[in-house]
Amino acid sequence: MTIPEIQKKIEEGLPGCRVEILDPYRDGVHIKAVVTYKGFSGKGLIEQHRMVYATLKEELKEEIHALALETRSE
Repeated sequence: MTIPEIQKKIEEGLPGCRVEILDPYRDGVHIKAVVTYKGFSGKGLIEQHRMVYATLKEELKEEIHALALETRSE
């Protein structure tokens, strides 16, 4: 799965969010996603991360090796 595909999948799963995908090691398999979404408001960090992981459920099983998350509420 490519970085643009990961970004699109998150954006589709959390409509209205802003997603920045980083590849800090430049290896294409250790990805960091920074997700800003007003739907995170009032939710704890664990719930926010669960919401993002839910958008990538199948991909996390087979296609994405490592995903670091940073979530922010608008």
